[in-house]
Amino acid sequence: MNVSITTEMEEWIQRKVGSGLYTSASEVVREAIRSLYERETRQGAKLLNLREAISVGIQSSEVGELHDWSESLHQELKVTGRLRRKG
Repeated sequence: MNVSITTEMEEWIQRKVGSGLYTSASEVVREAIRSLYERETRQGAKLLNLREAISVGIQSSEVGELHDWSESLHQELKVTGRLRRKG
């Protein structure tokens, strides 16, 4: 496989190798590709979760399970979201 990169990218890769963190340019490129792959995988999972949440919301609205927006509902949702973030 041949890959073309800009001079700026090549210099950045050489700096990484020169720093001692990596032993070769190939190692830097593999790490960069692995990082991109992981980021795209996480984004795909987030998108899937969002689509599922939207589907649940649509289904709830179709059966009349809607709630009027209120300050207390807003606060409840904030608390729930914060608890989910903490795990």
